[in-house]
Amino acid sequence: MTEPVFLPPVTELIICTTCRPAGVSRAVPAAGEALLEAVQVAAWDLDAAQQARIRVRGLACMSGCSRACTVALQAPGKYTYYFGDLVADDVTAAEVLACAQLHAMSADGNLLRKERPERLRSGILARLPALA
Repeated sequence: MTEPVFLPPVTELIICTTCRPAGVSRAVPAAGEALLEAVQVAAWDLDAAQQARIRVRGLACMSGCSRACTVALQAPGKYTYYFGDLVADDVTAAEVLACAQLHAMSADGNLLRKERPERLRSGILARLPALA
């Protein structure tokens, strides 16, 4: 009989699709939607095992309007992180995805500041404990 293999729970990377930096007109496409699309494109570069550990989805309004763009990382039994003040570009997309990979591979979801990609070292809005 073979030993069971432990696989950490899938990390969900949630990106606010309605985020717009302050003062940007509603007539302009939402920066959050652009960030979601950039993350989805970047995710194609992950290998199959990495893709299986992260689920990317958009969500209309995560109530971080004054800190746009916002993203969250969550998984069962792990800390949840909520980041804001992100720029909707390819660099941020790659760093958000890299941070999601760190979260996915962490046993408890804890993300030390010095280990997070540069653009996710600040702008943290919340770190919530795992549900008991």
